[in-house]
Amino acid sequence: MFNEIYQYRELLKTNIKKEIRGKYKGSFLGVLWSFINPLLQVMVYAIVFPYLMRGTGDDYIVYLATGIIPWTFFQSTVVACMASVKVNAGIIKKVYFPREILPISIVMSGLINFFISCIIILIFCLAYGLGVSWHLIFIPVVALLQAILTLGFGFALAALTAYAHDLEYIVNFLLTLGFYGTPVVYKLEMFASNSFLITLVRYNPLTLVLNGYRSVFLYHQIPALNGLLILAVMAFAILFIGYSIFEKLEKGFAEQY
Repeated sequence: MFNEIYQYRELLKTNIKKEIRGKYKGSFLGVLWSFINPLLQVMVYAIVFPYLMRGTGDDYIVYLATGIIPWTFFQSTVVACMASVKVNAGIIKKVYFPREILPISIVMSGLINFFISCIIILIFCLAYGLGVSWHLIFIPVVALLQAILTLGFGFALAALTAYAHDLEYIVNFLLTLGFYGTPVVYKLEMFASNSFLITLVRYNPLTLVLNGYRSVFLYHQIPALNGLLILAVMAFAILFIGYSIFEKLEKGFAEQY
């Protein structure tokens, strides 16, 4: 796989550029929407949720930003990966290229958009007096693990959706469920009275991802090494499973459309 992707590296670069530019093609502000969209999302939740939850604290806006922006990266990338085979069905039928390039280019373009969106978090950190620290060097580590995790899901869902088109609706429901099963807008301490639920949410891989970002942005700490280790094991396990499914099913993509 690595040899083939290297041989088709120019196609991969082209696909990444296409994903970044094509997402907002024809819009007046273009790529700036990568910055504006997450900012608007954070502001909407910032207006509503402080009134619904008590004791959110002065740093709640930054807490929100470090939850919504990484979650948006995960959700939008997974959704795009699901449709990647269908969108490129015409090319798949006519030209040979490593099919893995489709989800990989989506995840890599999503990662670039995510790093652009991190500027918003930095602005909020400065605006609310939290400042920034040298711990920012750990952001690429957490982001890379999140990208690996996302790519694993992307591989599996891209392949399975090509055969079971209804899966798209099920996954959209599960993503909505996952949003509320991850401490994106609430704090984990809210479930302190329910040991089973708090354990379930705590070891959600996306919770570990958000904890890593929040350690750096909010608390100026090195992300917990045990959390990163558990996240790495989960991410590579899901990548292995996802790629195995993709490799097994990719031969039949052309016949599905």
